[in-house]
Amino acid sequence: MEKELKRKKETPDFLRGIIHGIPIGLGYLSVSFGFGITAVGAGLSVFEAFMISLTNLTSAGQAQGVSVIAAGGTLFEMALVQFIINIRYALMSLSLSQKLDKSFTLPHRLLAAYGITDEIFAVCSTKEKLLRPKYMYGIIGISTLGWVTGTFLGAAAGELLPSSVTAALGILLYGMFIAIIIPPARKEFGILFTILTAAMLSVICKYFLPDISGGFTMILCSVAAAVLAAILFPKKEEAEQ
Repeated sequence: MEKELKRKKETPDFLRGIIHGIPIGLGYLSVSFGFGITAVGAGLSVFEAFMISLTNLTSAGQAQGVSVIAAGGTLFEMALVQFIINIRYALMSLSLSQKLDKSFTLPHRLLAAYGITDEIFAVCSTKEKLLRPKYMYGIIGISTLGWVTGTFLGAAAGELLPSSVTAALGILLYGMFIAIIIPPARKEFGILFTILTAAMLSVICKYFLPDISGGFTMILCSVAAAVLAAILFPKKEEAEQ
């Protein structure tokens, strides 16, 4: 009897997912506003910017994708850029697969994989209980709504506001990137070294290798910086620590 009453008092999984996803959705709303402005500034329409956000929940991937589109890059270049930037989501999905309830059948897994972002992964990975499909749909749904709504509003504003205003608002997306990298860079010198190396290589490519496209520049700089950091600052095994 007590167990039945307790179950009745529990918040439904879908609603609980929405509640936990509201802060993520609000954050996405402001950040994707900057992406919408950036996309329109690169020559895309409001609808195209909206569809990119609806089908790709990846801020860095979308930003670089728009750069490749604006530069007239090839499909191979686009695919390679997205693979390098978004490969971390495959690792996140593998990690979350260990926390899924038995009700998570293959169709549910495929649908939930659509919305595995850094923030959603961070929230879900801290849950003690096994994750159920309805909970995942709730947190993914409200987060996606914030992302696509912000993109639409930013893209619409980009077509209406003066260029000076849109240029100022366009830094919102890059502000989020800076906010992401500063905390870990302050804790580990290896991360700071990787960031500075990638930035230095990017400047070199920009001014001394202008014939290389923006997409391949990102690929070369990120891979080179990561490999160099892995050699100079190898991650110690837990047993050694």
